[in-house]
Amino acid sequence: MYTSFYHLTSKPFQLSPDPGFFFASSGHKRAMSYLNYGLSLGEGFIVITGEVGAGKTLLVRKLFETIGQDNILSTHLVSTHLDADDILRTISNGFGLPHESLSKAVLLNNLQMFFRRSVQQKKRVLIVVDEAQNLTPKAVEELRMLSNYQLDNQSLLQSFLIGQPEFRNTLQSPQMVQLNQRVIASYHLGPLKEEETREYIEHRLGLSGWAHDPAFTPDAFSLIHEFTGGIPRKINSLCDRILVFGMLEEKHQIQVTDVEEVIQDLRQEVTHSHDPLPASHQTPLSGGDPLAQAFLSTFESRLDRLEATQNALMLMTNTINKNVATLMRSMFSSAPSSNEIIDQHDL
Repeated sequence: MYTSFYHLTSKPFQLSPDPGFFFASSGHKRAMSYLNYGLSLGEGFIVITGEVGAGKTLLVRKLFETIGQDNILSTHLVSTHLDADDILRTISNGFGLPHESLSKAVLLNNLQMFFRRSVQQKKRVLIVVDEAQNLTPKAVEELRMLSNYQLDNQSLLQSFLIGQPEFRNTLQSPQMVQLNQRVIASYHLGPLKEEETREYIEHRLGLSGWAHDPAFTPDAFSLIHEFTGGIPRKINSLCDRILVFGMLEEKHQIQVTDVEEVIQDLRQEVTHSHDPLPASHQTPLSGGDPLAQAFLSTFESRLDRLEATQNALMLMTNTINKNVATLMRSMFSSAPSSNEIIDQHDL
């Protein structure tokens, strides 16, 4: 493992979002400011968009770590290929409420009762929707309708919608006018600048006990930025492979030729070709290089599947924990009154 070879305390370029490795680029600082502002209002929708791997989910996790969650009850929706009724069931499940075989009317009533009790207990209710661009218009409308719930002119619910760039087009469609009126903060998270890419790499290495071994030459940083487009997840993937290469080749300085060789290996994995790079590609690669784009597209797809699996496992774990907590509370407290949870047969 290259961590031993380079005397690192941990893997600096792991793909899973870790708030401990959060890097405050200029874009991430602005996005965090918008999130804090929106969260301080405690109502409506906050929309964050960005390319795949730009750090949107990490941004939200860092926000929660910063503010603490003692007074916030939240659920995180990951599987967002959902229609109207499905999203209500998923939200109910996330908050530990009954959801199986219940009508839409019962689901809505139970959610409203839960929101009211939470506010009365000085708790704030938050729904975080990842991959919001996959929501159907009807599912988005259900979220908007939930935002209408109030108690003494106080909003009972706030929602974060986190999505890819195409979600901005969805929001601009005519049927989203009412939702747009409830968006209190919105920001598009762009890629890192070239200098920020270098700072990002050194930041993550530093948090892993890096003592400038290996050292990176300036043109190596430039090529990493050009090939990855400044997208953090792509930078992590490429740099992880660079460190593996450096260990195998016993390199203590990473030069542009080393980065080129790693990129060539990655391109061969996509094209199954072992032909050397053309002479024109011995310099920093153009962002329009079709083979580079093919690699990035294929690799992004693999990473998306891995991240979706990880998020689904995390969601499952959180749901189990909430259901256990609900069961324990029900064992040591009186059963809820019939007015709080309405049986489907009473409607």
